[in-house]
Amino acid sequence: MGEGWLQLAELALALVLSAAIGLERELRGKSAGLRTHALIGFAAALFVLVSKYGFTDVLGPQVRLDPSRIAAGIVSGIGFIGGGLIFVRRDAVRGLTTAASVWLTTAVGMAAGAGLPVIATVTTAGFFGVVFGLRPLARHLPGAAHRQRELTITYEEGRGLLRQILQMCTEQGWTVAEVATRRPSEPEHVDSMVSVQLRLDGGHDATRLVELVSALDGVVAVRSADPEDE
Repeated sequence: MGEGWLQLAELALALVLSAAIGLERELRGKSAGLRTHALIGFAAALFVLVSKYGFTDVLGPQVRLDPSRIAAGIVSGIGFIGGGLIFVRRDAVRGLTTAASVWLTTAVGMAAGAGLPVIATVTTAGFFGVVFGLRPLARHLPGAAHRQRELTITYEEGRGLLRQILQMCTEQGWTVAEVATRRPSEPEHVDSMVSVQLRLDGGHDATRLVELVSALDGVVAVRSADPEDE
C-alpha cells in the first residue's frame, strides 16, 4: 500500500541529500539555504510517493493510473520558486546558481521517492563536484579576466577609509564598477559603523586584496563573494 519501511527510507534519503545540498548554499549565505532545500527535496519525494501509491484504492476496470502526471507537475511548479530566486540589479543577474540548485534538489528528491537511491546519491555527489571542482577551472578560462568580485566591508565612520579602500582596489588592478553604502544590520556600534559593498571587475587575486583591506586600521570586517555564484 506504499506505507512501509521502504517508503520511509526513501523519504529519509531525500531529506538527507537535499539538506546536504542546502547546507552548501547556507554556508555561502544564499537566500535559499538549508531549510529551503531540505523542504523542497523532502516534498518532491513525498509527491512522487503519493503519485505512485496514493490512488491505488480507486483503481479498477474503469480507472487507470498515470504516476507520471504528478511528477510532471513538480517539474513545472518548481520553476516558480526558482524564478523567484533570480533577480537583476542594474546589469548584473543574481541567483542563477541557487535557482539551479533548487531545480537539482527537486530532481534528487524525485529520484529518491521513485526508488532510485543510487542515482539520487550520485547526482548529489555530482552537485558538489560541480560547485567545488569547476570553480578553479573557470578561473583559468580565457574569459576569466573579465570576472567580477563583490566585497562587503564594514569600517569605522569618519576616518576617510573609503577613499583608501578604493585606491587600494585600483592599485591591485581592479576596476570599481559599483559602490553602495549602508548602515550595518548588527545592533552594536551601528551609529559609528558603515558598510560598503563594492562590485569589482578584473579577475585578479581577490585574496590579496582582502588581506590588504583587512589590515587597514578601522576596518572591522571584510567579506568577499563571487557574484556569479549565486
